[in-house]
Amino acid sequence: MAQRVANRGSVVGERWPLFWAGCVAISAGVLLHLPMLAMAHTMGNHLTGMSMDAWMYLGMALIAIGVPAAIIGALPKHRPDHHASAGTTFEAPDDTPLTRSHAAVLLVLTLGLIIDTMKPATLGFVLPGMRGEYGIAKSTAALLPFVALAGTTVGSFIWGWLADIYGRRVSILLSTILFVSTSICGAMPSYGWNLIMCFLMGCSAGGMLPVVYTLLAEVMPPRHRSWVLVLAGGTGLVGGYLAASGAAHLFEPLFGWRSLWLQGFPTGLLLLALARWIPESPRFLLERGLHAELADMTRKFGIVRRTRPAASADAPPPATNQRELTAALVITALSWSFVNFGLLLWLPTDLQDRGFSAELASGIIASSALVALPTIMIAAWLYSRWSSKWTLIGTVLLTLTGLAGALLPAATLAWPPLLVAVIALLVVGTNGLIAVLLPYAAENYALAVRGRATGLIAASSKFGGVAVQLGAFAGLIPTLGGAAVALILPMGLSAALIARAGRETRGRSLRELEAAA
Repeated sequence: MAQRVANRGSVVGERWPLFWAGCVAISAGVLLHLPMLAMAHTMGNHLTGMSMDAWMYLGMALIAIGVPAAIIGALPKHRPDHHASAGTTFEAPDDTPLTRSHAAVLLVLTLGLIIDTMKPATLGFVLPGMRGEYGIAKSTAALLPFVALAGTTVGSFIWGWLADIYGRRVSILLSTILFVSTSICGAMPSYGWNLIMCFLMGCSAGGMLPVVYTLLAEVMPPRHRSWVLVLAGGTGLVGGYLAASGAAHLFEPLFGWRSLWLQGFPTGLLLLALARWIPESPRFLLERGLHAELADMTRKFGIVRRTRPAASADAPPPATNQRELTAALVITALSWSFVNFGLLLWLPTDLQDRGFSAELASGIIASSALVALPTIMIAAWLYSRWSSKWTLIGTVLLTLTGLAGALLPAATLAWPPLLVAVIALLVVGTNGLIAVLLPYAAENYALAVRGRATGLIAASSKFGGVAVQLGAFAGLIPTLGGAAVALILPMGLSAALIARAGRETRGRSLRELEAAA
């Protein structure tokens, strides 16, 4: 029994009772917000002008206590000794088969990506209802996606850094803690409180994405790494968007826009309950001196400890230096963010302005997201069997096709089947692009900086959205056609940059890619 407790403690940190106590306090704090929401349901689901009751204040206090307690409990007492892993790599042989351990971590992390993607995807669906309840203009409503996207940008940097310093699993746990605690955004009675909570919610969402890709790249066998990364990422991203649009279609008409934020509570708890199947990167187990856990982890995943090879003098030079590659990926991520957060974020509002009802608008987007699922599978196959570099370029070109379709006359686009087709191209292209881009980034950087580098690309994929929302403050709300005009050029430039600076990663081990870098 003592041994089981010790092993459990090593999973979440060396102070696991404090971690779980913090999680209980956070959960209780969120639940204490529900009575006021239940009262609001009898009044049209409106909380505007209502004062927070004593239970809500108590709930916020419990969350304020529980979050730092859970963070302290998750972090190791001592900073890992990074010198302990110098010159060492951990990677499964190329012929290692996928096992139940691989399947478990793949399913859990894909679920994590779905939950993570739901948060920013929900922004577009809550804006119309929020504007109606608070009686605010579009330019004022633009503050919400602005602070949320600013939070995702900050979160990508912070969690990428934490992943490189303290471990991949710790970073995922901390992100999940914020998932749960910021779900109270749906219970905030004033717009100002919504802005504060949505910034924190954005921080949690921005942190999950790059770390999941980094961890999957390090535990999957080289032969399966490429298709697993793209399939997991694409399924998570499209699934998250589908889940957000489906929830808006089902729950918003009955329970209002606030119900969409509260989904972070049960989904975050579910992810915490499944966290036992999320492994830590073997490098950090070695650096923390957890040799028993390291032996168990390497056995389950077929990972072998090796000495890192040095790049030989007669080895062929890489296609481009690391700085040029980083610049290409950052610009590509920025271009994607302008499409995803500048166009798709405001798409539900634009559709309603065209005369579609809120229910029909969310239904159109949900139908479009369904088309993206088989495309992601094709992208995963192409990425792993044909070319990682040219598959990435292909997703950029697919997005360009959707932008070209958005330039059709408004009267032509009023035909629902054509509108669904154009939106489907945009949804497929953008989700395929980000599903390929971040795995490609995770494969191209050395272990010591992989989390931060992938976090930089992920942050860039949010920063363009922040810039778009700044324009919205001045009343420059993007429309489908207007956004397409502005975005075709940078998206085309991103394709050219990848073609020039990208390198092929398909079929190459992480050790080989690190040596070339």
